[in-house]
Amino acid sequence: MGQKVNPVGLRLGITRNWASRWFADRVQYRTYLHEDLSLRKFIKQRMYAAGISTIDIERTTQRVIINIHSAKPGMIIGKRGVEIEQLRNELQARTGRQVFVNIHEVRVPEVDAQLVSENIAAQLQKRVSYRRIVKKAALLSMRGGAKGIKTQLSGRLAGAEIARYHRDVLGKVPLHTLRAEIDYGHATSFTNHGTIGVKVWIYKGDALFSGRAAAAARAEAGTPVGGRATRPASAAAASVVTPSIAAKPGGVS
Repeated sequence: MGQKVNPVGLRLGITRNWASRWFADRVQYRTYLHEDLSLRKFIKQRMYAAGISTIDIERTTQRVIINIHSAKPGMIIGKRGVEIEQLRNELQARTGRQVFVNIHEVRVPEVDAQLVSENIAAQLQKRVSYRRIVKKAALLSMRGGAKGIKTQLSGRLAGAEIARYHRDVLGKVPLHTLRAEIDYGHATSFTNHGTIGVKVWIYKGDALFSGRAAAAARAEAGTPVGGRATRPASAAAASVVTPSIAAKPGGVS
């Protein structure tokens, strides 16, 4: 049997950070955990049209800081900040604490796995050909800067009587490489024939850690580990002047 592992959870503490960042004791942990889940569900349902990718939550004793990453931040902020103020008041009423809401724009939504999966699910509801949807999404992601994308649809595709799955891969997606930055997203499409599950993996490149990044920068600049700069052999050879020609201004004696 295949052992499926969430690529985000596998890379926590290596290339990915936790979506909830706070500390609690045994008594408060359960309360905070369920509160985070309910806040994410509430924000996602209320602002689904804004294209929300991720929701990060940070906590202190009396504060809750919510960072929303969205492809359409203007829809969340609203005219003169009316929508975001109303959202903040509703969240404060739910938590009973002071809530701060920060909006971050997703500049390239074609490379965000969650947004890509939701886009595919929305088009499946409009009864568009699933093969065309998958091919188009993969091409847009590669044009946006992705190095690889894998999509999988599962369910009654094209209204078939027997459910099946369709998998498409473009580029490379090294799921076993821990330093590889793999973005994962999933969504559900509710069609007339039943539900169709959508999964998307996007490979954005390898993450360079601090030591490796410094070593790569030194190698590119021609600086060894000791810190002393060295010139390439071609540059050193080009700077050597022939003694017989440069001995006297009057020429060779």
